[in-house]
Amino acid sequence: MKKITMILLALVVISTSVFAEGQKDAAASFPNKDLTLVVPWSAGGGTDTIARALVKNAKDYIGVNVNVVNKTGGQGVVGMGSVTSARPDGYTVGLITFGLSTYNLMGLADLSYRDFELLQLLNQSAAVLYVKADSEWDTLKDLVDYAKANPGQVSLGHTGAGGDKHLSAASFATEQGVEFNYVPFDGAAPSRSAILGGHVDVAVAGIAEIKQLYEAGEVKVLSVNNTVKEAAFPEIPTIVEAGFDIAAPVLDWRGLALPKGVDPAIVKILEDGFKQMFDDPEFRAYCDEVGLTLVYEDAAGFEDFLANMEMVLEPTLESVGLLK
Repeated sequence: MKKITMILLALVVISTSVFAEGQKDAAASFPNKDLTLVVPWSAGGGTDTIARALVKNAKDYIGVNVNVVNKTGGQGVVGMGSVTSARPDGYTVGLITFGLSTYNLMGLADLSYRDFELLQLLNQSAAVLYVKADSEWDTLKDLVDYAKANPGQVSLGHTGAGGDKHLSAASFATEQGVEFNYVPFDGAAPSRSAILGGHVDVAVAGIAEIKQLYEAGEVKVLSVNNTVKEAAFPEIPTIVEAGFDIAAPVLDWRGLALPKGVDPAIVKILEDGFKQMFDDPEFRAYCDEVGLTLVYEDAAGFEDFLANMEMVLEPTLESVGLLK
């Protein structure tokens, strides 16, 4: 019996050693084939376009191409979920987005940032509150004062319940004790039409979605729901500049992540490679052109941001009846 035990121990030591050597060899030769970047949204959409721009010159930085694969469905759950179940060999990378911050809280899916090996944050996008050019409100304070005096009487258009724009406005309203009448629309275009037609009093959107209306003087932007300015529109006040303190704004975001269990040496290669893609002049010029606000955080900073986002979103979702 003692002899059998010794043999089994020897086999365990040998197999462990072989496995460790195999991991070293895999890391040393990584990558030796193209990578896959899973995008959980449709081809041609904003997130897909950004992903393709990011990896356009990937071969210059990691020696192989990165192929974008779109896996849609379930409000992003299908694509992001597929990354968590992929082989942890470093060849599958996921582009994760804002919905990951709400799935658990809204009871939509048992999926959160904790199910991934985070790589980096790519961008943050703040929402803006805007009104028609002839609105009686010229400042955010004007709007808030009126809304407080007339609870539930101010209609606020947004692009879908539980989306980043809706929750951005709801978070601000919750912190300031304001009661809006939220009106959902199927996208930014119909909400813009509703503002111009006088069907809602105020609306929330990304600055890029109303850029033309704003520059044409058809709408007034009361504030950007962030603590930092929109670089392209420095004249628009932040929430703080508009006179309101906020613990943390709700921001749309995109980032990169891996399945759990990837060899740390391979993670390091990917961290360095994707950071170089992020810094690529062609990618950054493209993002400037389309108005995408790039914000880099490494894995640790990305995790801190996501943890804080959940803390902000929980009371916000409760205030609009979406917390499960």
